[in-house]
Amino acid sequence: MRGARTTGRPIAHVTKDLGIHKEALRGWVRQAEVDRGERDDGLTTTELDELKQLRRKSQS
Repeated sequence: MRGARTTGRPIAHVTKDLGIHKEALRGWVRQAEVDRGERDDGLTTTELDELKQLRRKSQS
């Protein structure tokens, strides 16, 4: 993810080099931005993990 941000290259070029779908990398970059507090339009990884645990508990 850091490479995608620091190279200045379009995500499509980076993903082609890595052999992954551009939306996968885009999602990872977006999540990293949320985790660092650079975006406020999503849940952090910690919050997502807590939500998953709560949902598992409620289904038991």
